[in-house]
Amino acid sequence: MIGIGKAPCDNTLIQHAAPATPCPEGSKRWVLAAAIIGSSMAFIDGTVVNVALPAIQRDLHATAFQAQWVVESYALFLAALLLVGGSLGDHFGRRRVFAAGVALFALASAGCALATEVQHLIAARAVQGVGAALLVPGSLALISAAFPEKERGKAIGTWSGFSGITAAIGPVLGGWLVDHYSWIWAFLVNVPMALLVLGIVWRHVPESHGPDTSSPLDWPGAVLATLALGGIVYAFIEAPTQGWGAPLVAGALVLGLVAGAAFVAVERRSRAPMLPLGLFRLANFGAANLLTLLLYAALGGGLYFLPLNLIQVQGYSATVAGAALLPFILLMFLLSGWAGQLVDRFGPRLPLVIGPAIAGVGFALLALPGLQVNYWTGFLPGVLVLGFGMTVTVAPLTTTVMNAVGPELAGTASGVNNAVSRAAAVLAIAVFGVVMAWAFDARLAEGLQAVGATPETIGYLQARRSQLAGIELPPGTEAATAAQLRQVVQGAFVAGFRWIMGISAVLALLSALSAWWWIRRAGPPRS
Repeated sequence: MIGIGKAPCDNTLIQHAAPATPCPEGSKRWVLAAAIIGSSMAFIDGTVVNVALPAIQRDLHATAFQAQWVVESYALFLAALLLVGGSLGDHFGRRRVFAAGVALFALASAGCALATEVQHLIAARAVQGVGAALLVPGSLALISAAFPEKERGKAIGTWSGFSGITAAIGPVLGGWLVDHYSWIWAFLVNVPMALLVLGIVWRHVPESHGPDTSSPLDWPGAVLATLALGGIVYAFIEAPTQGWGAPLVAGALVLGLVAGAAFVAVERRSRAPMLPLGLFRLANFGAANLLTLLLYAALGGGLYFLPLNLIQVQGYSATVAGAALLPFILLMFLLSGWAGQLVDRFGPRLPLVIGPAIAGVGFALLALPGLQVNYWTGFLPGVLVLGFGMTVTVAPLTTTVMNAVGPELAGTASGVNNAVSRAAAVLAIAVFGVVMAWAFDARLAEGLQAVGATPETIGYLQARRSQLAGIELPPGTEAATAAQLRQVVQGAFVAGFRWIMGISAVLALLSALSAWWWIRRAGPPRS
């Protein structure tokens, strides 16, 4: 998924008390360094892979739907296990679990680099997701444990600032590695970073535990959440190729829905649920998470397809495609302080209505470019408007989530909101893939008939339509005919891309309407 917005603002699992004996100043700096470098691996990986996907699809002869799994397998396990990962650190030691997550992430990254088949890459990415679910909440838990309350905000701010920098650098670095070397290096870059983190942790980071280690871990909830997300995602990704009536597709969808219902039932009865459903009865908390679900579905699902458009259709290099969202990230970075004051000045409702509405306009602008479009006039206006809309939204959204509950539940509330945003992106990429396949297939058939393609050519391209814009033309096609066919294929992708951006715009506007309808003007927690 695109790692924009949530990562630099995430406060997951920071509620736990600092240790009885404060860390020495030197240890604090080492803890902060380990947390920044460790979490940066997950943030960079989340942004780099989208840029590398066209090269991965080409080199491993993968379909567009297999390429989706390269992203989804990682995001699925991270979303499903994120809250459990934080609980594991509380029970078994934050240092130990964080180090285990870093080591697992590094080993899986090496496995990704060594993959010679797309199925092996998908499996390694799933293991990466498990590692990320351990290290991402662990990084902030280490900071929370090492810094006393009066210093914690500054430390988390430093962590957030560096996270924003890595979110900006990651796609550009990944694109440069893909262009000049290979997509393999986009994964191998994690290994030396992991070794550095493990060395710091081994020598300088003290161990700490949560205040309550007696509560049982919610393993049933974690398993059911994984099955629910996995089943639904599998059905939507595989349906365009296998058909909705295929036993595996229908079975996966039923499994996902049943597991989702069972997850809700288990969480209601659990003594220590990973997802405290009672929080959603708080008006502003429930409304803020509904907004998160809609807006981050638009963001994660919509921006998944943007690098594919830039590289496979517009013909930009991976480096340029990686830099395409830099204005978005820099805008958020530069205006984050201003945006953080909006709730204090206007309350939560106004920015959470205006911000998503502006983001919806940004998505609509991204639906306008056609073929052979200049980035500066075609894509940049939409990127800037979308970035400004998200800037207005993210800080007030985080503040609203935190203010909706008491301070003792602030970390849990933030963790739930972060998990909701990641789950939204996981589901949206799968659902949007179905929309893209439908629009692409319909426009491809129309375009091939319009240019008078031969039955043999039509059959050849229709058999490979699951590759979307990455379709290889029939061998020996004349240059003039090849140019014509390539324009048809690219036009079909643009038709699907416009549908995706349109749906993203609608989701963003619905999130604005949800804020207008349900967000209170002030957000004190209800007793």
